[in-house]
Amino acid sequence: MLECVIDDFAKDYLHGDLQEVREVMVRKVDGLSEYDIRRPLTSTGTNLLGLVKHLTLTEARYFGEVFGRPFPEPVPRWDDLEQRGRDLWVTEHETREEVVDRYRRAWEHSDATIAALAVDAPGHVPWWPRPDVVLFNVLVHVLTETNRHAGHADILREQLDGAVEVSGKGPEFWAERRAEIERAARAAG
Repeated sequence: MLECVIDDFAKDYLHGDLQEVREVMVRKVDGLSEYDIRRPLTSTGTNLLGLVKHLTLTEARYFGEVFGRPFPEPVPRWDDLEQRGRDLWVTEHETREEVVDRYRRAWEHSDATIAALAVDAPGHVPWWPRPDVVLFNVLVHVLTETNRHAGHADILREQLDGAVEVSGKGPEFWAERRAEIERAARAAG
């Protein structure tokens, strides 16, 4: 009985954290121009809306095909080398609304999978070296992946307009903090 309580707690806890970081990802594209949410901000082309699009595919695959519950919309196959990396950017024909709405539909599908399965429900991830997994493994993996990209999105958004999601800290605070860090770096250099 205690095992079931712990399993339910773990599943609910991870799922709750995943929902919070999903919302962060959607907020990162709010209030910016179409150009700014799509433009490549790193040498590899990383951009805000592309991260949202990538996480859509991540959720659709991991909480879909891994558990025999395919996402009802078409997604590229995991082994389609032609499509690899195309989920990390958005064409001029895709709108912000379409990308964000599809992400929300993917996470609704994921939520249904998470609700329907026990935390130890078996799945199969053919692209992993150890492909036999349980829902717990996938929850941790997708939460980690989403948090990783939320960190990228934090930096990209800060580059674009200085927006940070730390409450109570205004522009003056961050200007002073940056100056302090710059002084320390120069002194060490």
